[in-house]
Amino acid sequence: MTDTATFLSSNLPFDAGQWARLEAALPPGRIMRVDTGDDAAVASALAKAEIAILHSDLDQRFIEAPRLKWVHCDHAGLTKSARPEVFEKGLVVTGSAGRSGPALAEHVMMFSLMLCAGYPEFYEAQKRHEWRRVPEMANLFALMGRTMGIIGMGHTGKALAVRAKAFGMTVLGYRRRDEPAPEGVDRMYCSDLGEGIDEILEQSDIVTLVINLSDATSHMIGADQFAHMKESAILVNLARGGVVDQDALISALTEGQIAGAGIDVMTPEPLPPEHPLWDTPNLLITPHFSAKLPDRSERSLQMIIENIERYRTGQAMLNRINQEDLWSVA
Repeated sequence: MTDTATFLSSNLPFDAGQWARLEAALPPGRIMRVDTGDDAAVASALAKAEIAILHSDLDQRFIEAPRLKWVHCDHAGLTKSARPEVFEKGLVVTGSAGRSGPALAEHVMMFSLMLCAGYPEFYEAQKRHEWRRVPEMANLFALMGRTMGIIGMGHTGKALAVRAKAFGMTVLGYRRRDEPAPEGVDRMYCSDLGEGIDEILEQSDIVTLVINLSDATSHMIGADQFAHMKESAILVNLARGGVVDQDALISALTEGQIAGAGIDVMTPEPLPPEHPLWDTPNLLITPHFSAKLPDRSERSLQMIIENIERYRTGQAMLNRINQEDLWSVA
């Protein structure tokens, strides 16, 4: 492979040394650092580029690029990039799934601990200078000995299973492929075997969503699924807002059908001030943000460099989206 033009988003989160390593790993040819907000510069660069490495999702400019063969989007959850046109064109699109897996798993555990311990009520009492001891405290439970259901067994799901098991929990997992259970998972359910999630919902004290949003997973948690959950159960969503029917979530919490929920993703984002989710009882909201790992940019860079080598040698690419990831709404 010779004379390969590469488009690099100028806002990739790398220091000077990391930029140098990235450029050294690229195939021989022209390297163009481009501000993606400059349409003229983007159009000029995309007229030549075979590879594009972006800070965020691709858009129509990249789909229409005449020479482009591979796009890497430096984040996880490539729903907005999994467009029908991408697959129709045969464009290779990869992402950086896994770079923040441990941090996202910690975020799930944070929600789980806070909700199971009733912390929001204690915090409100603290602000009132109130020593809060009420009979309802008898319904609070520790994580040890409880069951966590993990819907989605990618990088985050695997990291979460290890952490839940360290807390002494029983861990149930669900994913597409029929493969051996990852570390920490006591029982796997697989859609390829015709298995659904109803048993997981019925058994779990905490149901966690860390699955990609696609046509197949849109609103996979709705009124019917809440009806299968325990009244004492908690839902945690770190997937995408569209995985959950938010009206059904609001009803389930308002009517006491489940005990609580923690969501880091919602529809729309940002959430408007007048949206009913803000005032839904027993709901914790964070603004699609998890604490950063100290080596996140390095983890991203290593994935990109590995995929450059795979692209150059014709190997299967890491974190490549496929037809099963299709999001027709994108």
